[in-house]
This record gives sequence, C-alpha cells and structure tokens, in this order.
Amino acid sequence: MNNNDKPHRSETTNTATDSGTDTGPVAEQLALAAPGTIATHLEAEQMSWISALADLQQQGQPCVLVTIIEERGSTPRNAGSKMVVTADRIFETIGGGHLEFKAMELAREMLEQRSQDTRLERFSLGASLGQCCGGATVLLFEPMGQPQAQIAVFGAGHVGRALVPLLASLPCKVRWIDSRENEFPEQIPAGADKVVNDEVVDEVDAMPAGSYYIVMTHNHQLDLELTAAILKRNDFAYYGLIGSKTKRVKFEHRLRERGFDEALMARMRCPMGLAEVKGKLPIEIAVSIAGEVIATYNASFGQDVKKGESSVAKLLPASRRASP
Repeated sequence: MNNNDKPHRSETTNTATDSGTDTGPVAEQLALAAPGTIATHLEAEQMSWISALADLQQQGQPCVLVTIIEERGSTPRNAGSKMVVTADRIFETIGGGHLEFKAMELAREMLEQRSQDTRLERFSLGASLGQCCGGATVLLFEPMGQPQAQIAVFGAGHVGRALVPLLASLPCKVRWIDSRENEFPEQIPAGADKVVNDEVVDEVDAMPAGSYYIVMTHNHQLDLELTAAILKRNDFAYYGLIGSKTKRVKFEHRLRERGFDEALMARMRCPMGLAEVKGKLPIEIAVSIAGEVIATYNASFGQDVKKGESSVAKLLPASRRASP
C-alpha cells in the first residue's frame, strides 16, 4: 500500500455503502466480495487496459474505464491505475477488495442503464467499506462505446446481403437473422452476428429496448408475424418493413383486425428507406435503408427510448454531427 499522503484536490460524490471484509490479495478479495469472479480477474491480468479497450472497440462491446484519479493516505493502488469493466469481464485492477467490487458494481449499473455520462465517486477505505487502509480514493467512470444502436435484420436475401455490410460498418451492433442457414454468405461482416433460428419471431424478444428492426424476409406471413411482435413491444427506435404502399395497406388492415391502433401502425416505415435514393437494385435499396437508419439515429441523438416513442441514444460525438 502507498503510505504517502497526497493533497486532496476535491471532494466529489457519495461514499460507498457498508460491505465485506478487509483488503488482501486481489484474487482472495474478489472471492470474498464477489464469488465466481476469480477466473475473470485472472484473465484480466493477462491483458492491459489499453489492449482491452482496443479489443472491445473492435468487437463493438460497450465497457466502462475506471481510473483512480486521486488518492489520499494509505490506498491499495496509486493514482492513474485503471480497470476496464464489461458486462461479464474485467481487465486489470484498481487494488482488489470491496473497493474494486463496488467499482465493478457501479460500472455494470452504468452499462445496464446505457449511461453516456462520466461519473466521479469518492470512497473512504475504512470501516464503511470493510477495508483497513484508512485512506481515500476518487474514481472516474468513463463509458466507452456505449450506447450503440442495436439492429435486428430479418432476412438474408439479396437486399439483406447488400444491407448488412453497410450497417455493420456503422457504430452499430447488428443481429442478422434467418431460418435458412444456406442463405447467409460464407463471410459475415465484422460487427454483425449471424443468427439461425427456425422460430424467427422469437428473436424479437431477444432485442433490448430502443432497438432498430428491419424486416425483409422471403415470406409475407412471416413479415406479418414479425410486424405484430415488434409493434406489440412498442419500445423500438425504428421499424422498417420492405414492401410497397399496397403491402402496407394490406398489413394495416390485418393488424387492425388484431387490435393494433392507428398511432402505433403509423410508426412503421413501409416502404422504408430515403425517398430521395431511388433504384431497384439490391445495393440501391440497401443504401436507401442505411441512409434512413443514419438519419434516424442522428435526429434523436441523446434521447432516452421510452415505450411508445421512436428514439435512440446518440451514436456520434457532437463534433461529427451537423448543426441543426
């Protein structure tokens, strides 16, 4: 432990709640504070925080970077120590014990809430935290790669094969879903996950609130069942259905028979895509749809997704967006 007192630059937010036992070796303390995390932490020691960030960014996985920005008195790690926290893994350490456990807990709470804001927390390393160092530390929590648009593309036909590579190159996470494995190309774009499921409609419930849904399957009845499942959720940021105005009229008639109201059906984009981008080639249709997706998430940048609203969290920093 570092026994040199450092000037306390600022008093920030709340201390942690009471919990646990005294600090000790990292693996031992993780076992005491959070059973089942030893293997995760041992993995963490094998990759630096900066390598972990690069890896997670490439995979499109959100995480929180936790940094000790201030230390006072006796603390387990010095200022500048970092830890990367994902939903199920950690990389590096800020000293173990209940301080680290509370930091992991707060970071995962931020991930679950899809928080975009940085956060400062001050911890006293004494009885209230179950540690005996006696010092204090301030942690900075920085969300990285979060939130991102979650997009479900139903259908691996010609347009799907043209569209998914475009979407996968955006700051989005794409699930590409079809019951027909042989329709998928041999190479799936990085940033997209192939999902083969005979019960395609079940995949609607696998998506988080605020997701984008794009339906373009080979079967009109399946398109209708997917539409009903998506509208029933009523928590999507965007829903686009491939087809003509005639198809929309037929679907709306059948959806009314199932009890769906006009306001909800009005949120469905069919035909979908930017009207200004014309053409019938798969790539032309794909560009039109991708353009509408980009326009949608930029228009609602930073808004929370609530039931009945069509919005999605921001994906691009302000410096990369045009002023209104």
